[in-house]
Amino acid sequence: EGFSHLLISSLRRYFKTATSQTSQEDMCSARRLAATLFLAIVGGFVAYDEKVMVNTLKLFDVGLTNIDEALLSSASEVGFACGGGSAFLERYISDLIKSKSFMTAVSLLEHFSLSFPGDAFLQQMVEDKDFLAAEKWATFMGRPILCVLVQEYGSRNMLKQAYNVIKKNYLQQDFPDLCYKCKESALKDLAEKACWDVAERQAKGDTQLLEYLVYLAMEAGYIEKVDELCDRYSLKGLPKAQEAEVGFVDKSFLHLKDLAVEEVVWVDEVNGLREATSFLEECKVIGLDCEWKPNYMKGSKPNKVSIMQIGSDTRIFILDLIKLYNDASEVLDSCLSLILQSYKPLKLGYNFQCDIKQLALSYGDLECFKSYDMLLDIQKVFKDSSGGLSGLTKKILGVGLNKTRRNSDWEQRPLTQNQLEYAALDAAVLVRIFRHVRDQPPNDSSLETAQWKSHIVSHIDNPKKKSKCHSMQTSASVT
Repeated sequence: EGFSHLLISSLRRYFKTATSQTSQEDMCSARRLAATLFLAIVGGFVAYDEKVMVNTLKLFDVGLTNIDEALLSSASEVGFACGGGSAFLERYISDLIKSKSFMTAVSLLEHFSLSFPGDAFLQQMVEDKDFLAAEKWATFMGRPILCVLVQEYGSRNMLKQAYNVIKKNYLQQDFPDLCYKCKESALKDLAEKACWDVAERQAKGDTQLLEYLVYLAMEAGYIEKVDELCDRYSLKGLPKAQEAEVGFVDKSFLHLKDLAVEEVVWVDEVNGLREATSFLEECKVIGLDCEWKPNYMKGSKPNKVSIMQIGSDTRIFILDLIKLYNDASEVLDSCLSLILQSYKPLKLGYNFQCDIKQLALSYGDLECFKSYDMLLDIQKVFKDSSGGLSGLTKKILGVGLNKTRRNSDWEQRPLTQNQLEYAALDAAVLVRIFRHVRDQPPNDSSLETAQWKSHIVSHIDNPKKKSKCHSMQTSASVT
């Protein structure tokens, strides 16, 4: 098949430049040979891939007349039944349909401009889930069959496929209700992935879709997004988030107060960073996480990591990495090296090795993100990691995390109170989950978490730099 593909590609380039009379005669001769080859493939005398067969017919522009001529010249040799090219092709294509070679059948029907299978053919392809062949056939047959295909997709709740056909073939006026249903489904998918900014752009200012997006935000408990959308688009008649009945949402997710965290500290200047470092060095166990503004442009570089949250079970520090890096990069490097590259405390993360790579890409000249010591990835401790950190939290603590703010704008300043709580909660819950792991009976080998110590990893490449973090203050010793 590979050699055939190369040969066909070479011939295709040749035919584009063939203009002389000799070349035209060669093309006619080649077309006759291609028709004969097609009959030999159909008759089983030559083994060729179906794709190569179809491409050969297209390349040499083999028509029904050529098939008729080839049948007349080879009927006595290969024993094909009489009846002409159309009848021959219909029999062969019918056999392809019976064997569910739908794409080959559709390609031949399209190439020879045949339309004999009937209305049931489209439904057969859809039922067999050969959607590419179904769409190719419907496009060839035109608007009426395209509308039937949209109806088939709609009846199966295949809204994304239905909407793609509608958009591609300008059928919006034929299916106004289905269009809105498809758009609402797309918004819901984006909301479930916490891609609220993308969902808002896709609504394109349509009041009905924006109101639906407000409903989704309300359902998700994304209080500030509800008010933000209502204010930005002057949506009237909708309740403010504080007035809406979203109590059921609050009860569905874990909150910072449930973990007895005493303080969340925003750190964006040197003194605060040094105080945070001194506190964290005294801890035995800390949770780590970081956030950055999502980038929805395909192929573009991710945005810089904006914040890093580090904390114990009682106090969480949220570091404004962008500001600290711009104002005091050497102090930031020194302080975070003391935390990340030291044997103590034990650092907890969830897929944090991925985060540390992103940190290193964002701040390539800092040494603190190039190495780490005593890192326990909670994700690797549990074999079943479905649902991410929220799913694991629900498994361990009985209630999950609200991830609606995951893809919010982490570069805006100040962060909203809900963003701060979201960020702090991700670090704090890691410490609570670790307690559950640590407190399991050490002799119970049936538990998946029994060997949690074996998952502690280190990656030390560079010698530690001389500390600048504790200059101008006394460093506390770690016991």
